[in-house]
Amino acid sequence: MPSAQTVTDSAPLANPGMHMGVILAISLCHMINDVMQSLLAAIYPVLQAEFGLSFTQIGLMTLAFMGTASVLQPAVGWRTDKHPVPQSLAIGMGSTLIGLGLLALAWGYGGLLAGAALIGVGSAVFHPEASRVTRAAAGGRFGTAQSLFQVGGNAGQAMGPLLAALIVVPLGRLAVGAFAALALVGMAILVRIGRWHEGQRRAATARKPLGEHGLPRGKVLATLTVLAILVFSKNAYSASISSFLTFYTIERFGLSVAQSQMMLFLFLGASAAGVLLGGVLGDRFGVRGVIWFSILGVLPLTLALPHVGLFATGALIVVIGFVIASAFPAIIVYAQELVPGRVGMIAGVFFGFAFGTGGLAAAALGLLADARGIAFVYAVCAFLPALGLLTVFLPRLRN
Repeated sequence: MPSAQTVTDSAPLANPGMHMGVILAISLCHMINDVMQSLLAAIYPVLQAEFGLSFTQIGLMTLAFMGTASVLQPAVGWRTDKHPVPQSLAIGMGSTLIGLGLLALAWGYGGLLAGAALIGVGSAVFHPEASRVTRAAAGGRFGTAQSLFQVGGNAGQAMGPLLAALIVVPLGRLAVGAFAALALVGMAILVRIGRWHEGQRRAATARKPLGEHGLPRGKVLATLTVLAILVFSKNAYSASISSFLTFYTIERFGLSVAQSQMMLFLFLGASAAGVLLGGVLGDRFGVRGVIWFSILGVLPLTLALPHVGLFATGALIVVIGFVIASAFPAIIVYAQELVPGRVGMIAGVFFGFAFGTGGLAAAALGLLADARGIAFVYAVCAFLPALGLLTVFLPRLRN
């Protein structure tokens, strides 16, 4: 595995403690970024009614968004590890802004696909550099910093359906364009964060040695494969909720569009809280234990979900969202320790893989829903967290 060290993520900062202001600012921008991204899934019922979309077409829109993010993020991360471009943060949000404009103004399905793809491009550019900023500002508390960064994104994902229910559903698809103001605010903040990070990189005059975990190359590759399977398990299940929970609750319980989006808000809000807890616990007790708890621990709940009533469904999706979301900060920190000196590439690979698996799962589940119904989708997906048993193959890292 690559072991080259970069000034950006390994050199000591002018202040060795956690730069909380920077972390909170990048978390806020992550929230803004993901509010805009989550609008895509939140307005699917609106788009379906206006354009007569099938579940397959809806799944393909998710694939266009997550596919571009998946393919581009590792390449962006690899490139910026070698040649950091701090101002790419603002550029990424600009791409998301253009994608939102297309969603608001498109006259046909092709325009909707292009808008979804541009939102994916924005995510691909944003996440690797934002993860590098987060680690640079962490002051050694990498799990906590990663959680604070990610909780902004999860909070944004949770707010998207709520804002869609309050603004887009009553006012129509053109109201999506109103969120351009959020993008402009985010771009202004990201310009300043980019300047801070560039200043930190240039001010660093010494380097600290990288941690050694003592694992051979083959073991590192095998461990990364296990982590990738765990991310697949988590994100494929999460995609079944984020893309189709609204349709499931409308079909099974007769909820309105607005009510179904409130159910999705419960899941995404709980996910935001779970992300925050996962990183803090990982710093305190170790990331392996968090991964065990998060992915395998949710299995009894996912198995029960397709067989309960409305109230129990609401309660279960809150607990499922909380537990399953706590894994991702731990997985990112574990992988960055596994491959030192490649913060952007690892962030790009795992954020990109998360988007890609989510997109492919959404497309496949859309086909399955068209063929067998939404209820069957949740009956099948209930078994995905059983892949968490593979956590037993994750070695303990010594640093």
